[in-house]
Amino acid sequence: MGWLQGDVVLVTGGGSGLGRALVQRFLDEGAAVGILERDEAKVAQLKKDFGDKVCAVAGDVTSYRDNETAVRATVECFGKLDTFVANAGIFDFFAGLAQLDAEQLGPAFDELFAVNVKAGLLGAKAALPELLKSRGSMIFTVSNAGFYPGGGGPIYTASKHALVGVIRQLAHELAPNVRVNGVAPGGMVTQLSGLAATRTAHQQLDQIDHLDAILRDITPLRVSPEPRDYCGPFVLLASRENAATITGVVINTDGGLGVRGIMKVNGGDELQPA
Repeated sequence: MGWLQGDVVLVTGGGSGLGRALVQRFLDEGAAVGILERDEAKVAQLKKDFGDKVCAVAGDVTSYRDNETAVRATVECFGKLDTFVANAGIFDFFAGLAQLDAEQLGPAFDELFAVNVKAGLLGAKAALPELLKSRGSMIFTVSNAGFYPGGGGPIYTASKHALVGVIRQLAHELAPNVRVNGVAPGGMVTQLSGLAATRTAHQQLDQIDHLDAILRDITPLRVSPEPRDYCGPFVLLASRENAATITGVVINTDGGLGVRGIMKVNGGDELQPA
């Protein structure tokens, strides 16, 4: 019997990468899983692969109505909601302040924060009534960039630092009825995409040459994890039996970056004056 036997979990961005791995792991642990995913083809694939064990809905995480629809559909399918996982995210591909055009900065900020921060709040708001009924939990996917520089550019790093603040504030507000925590993975080879504002919307992390080797080189544990390797802490935090005393916590699963830090992705070259 798994740690989440009989529970119901809703995951945003569950069609690929870490989100898809979480869907599989939650199912393996005995949960039923609702999913909010923007790509209709991925929604169809989830239904094909998992059948009535999942309730997959196509929608936009930056829309409160779509988050509400996903919560309602999940409860209609499975009768309740125990855990909401705000996992959907996008990336700035290390675009530094000096490299961003002035006219890109504002739109890029708005686009990235809408997905990485606002969407989590919208999903949490939509899920809250059901989580209050079940005395459930929320889990936010953060990043090593929520704690250290070098895990992205300034916009991505700011968004993940903001998410740490969201977790702590919601944990404070919603105690003792709903636990709120986060998991901060290190890098992984996934289809995480970029921004329309910087013309990287069709760029993906798995297109970066030698990313596996780069990840191994920057982590003290010398690891290049797959998405499934990061799922354990999410299971722990969702489990009432095993995490009943945990709220306001972010578990770092970054291969030990906290004891070393992240090497500069540009090799440490100094900025040159314009």
